[in-house]
Amino acid sequence: MTITATLSALPHVAPVCDHARLVLFAIRRMGAHGLSDARAAHGFLTAFGEGFCRPLTLARALMADVAATSSMPISIAPCCCSRMTASEQALLTILARVEQAPVSASLLMADLLGHRRVEGVLASAAALAAAFADEGRPISA
Repeated sequence: MTITATLSALPHVAPVCDHARLVLFAIRRMGAHGLSDARAAHGFLTAFGEGFCRPLTLARALMADVAATSSMPISIAPCCCSRMTASEQALLTILARVEQAPVSASLLMADLLGHRRVEGVLASAAALAAAFADEGRPISA
């Protein structure tokens, strides 16, 4: 794969925020290996300690909602990539904005999923973002 092809498939750099990187890791693992991926669960256990259940469950719920609701494919990169797809960037931006800029997050989610009725998936994203924030790990894009 040439540099130009790589940059067009993975146009965004990986997030600087540790919390966003954890969510990106979980998105990639669950997207590729299923919602019950043990490595994603271990990542949450390592980051959150005993409080890992809530964010992990909400991450699983968000991924299930996105998969069930999307009318178009959502591309994810392998875990080893230091760059992100446009879909991954959109999800992280939604998680970072859903509390302070819900209209912007809603429009991004509508673009990502390919239709206008995104309230349920947006609620899942808000719950996940709140779980991270409640544990002192706000997601920033």
